[in-house]
Amino acid sequence: MVSLDRAEDRANARSRETDHDLSALQLAAMVNQPALVTRLLLQLGADIDYRNSEGYTAIGLVLHSPIASVGGINKVVRLLLSWGASFFSEGECSKRNCVDVARNGNNPEIADLLESELGGRRCEIVNLSPRPDLNGKTCVADVYLPVSNQYRVTLETKSKEALILDPDNLRRRDRTPQDCGYYIEFKNVRTIRHDFDSSEDCQAFVSALEGGEARPVVTEEAEARAEQAAAELLAELGLDDSPVGQSSSGCFENKKSKKRNGRKKKRRK
Repeated sequence: MVSLDRAEDRANARSRETDHDLSALQLAAMVNQPALVTRLLLQLGADIDYRNSEGYTAIGLVLHSPIASVGGINKVVRLLLSWGASFFSEGECSKRNCVDVARNGNNPEIADLLESELGGRRCEIVNLSPRPDLNGKTCVADVYLPVSNQYRVTLETKSKEALILDPDNLRRRDRTPQDCGYYIEFKNVRTIRHDFDSSEDCQAFVSALEGGEARPVVTEEAEARAEQAAAELLAELGLDDSPVGQSSSGCFENKKSKKRNGRKKKRRK
């Protein structure tokens, strides 16, 4: 289960049930829970680039997941990129490896996004002479257009206007807990998303929440969602009832396939 030791920053809780030392963020990302990833973790300051005992970050685990659907991978990868997820120079979480995994998984759209400089990133519009009213506005680079080396972006406004922009008109501006662009909360067993007409409106909303009291705490409902997500993931991977040894290859899916192969052999007998 997810460790929620109150002496530790709860947004950076770790799973102690396996040898992988997965963070709560990684668990939520792997089971395609974008609202949980945002509200429970990233809005509360979770470390998006935390590496587990095998060197995987959240984005690396999602891309290498043997159980996630293409649609689920796309949604969570885009979310993590907009919050500033990084890649490392080598290993399973290098940019080159992640691009190759996406292409080999028949996911060319995400592969192109990862391969580009600003694909999936939250950006600020700059030096846009035809639309000076948009300078300073924030957007997300949803699609990279390799032929023209441009991006299709969606403005972070309630209108969600879409534009085609050059890289020179975009400056990366990752989401942060204080400048998140939108806000998600859980109320009465419902997920509520707050959208704003400007990043300044969002910042004012967050500041108001922080005004009289501490930042919003993890509720019992959110904890239960995290526990359930972790339990489902561990059960799916066959890691819920027995420890898994360390692997020199560091490949999470190899362990799963080995276990499945073992089960198949037992059935044949």
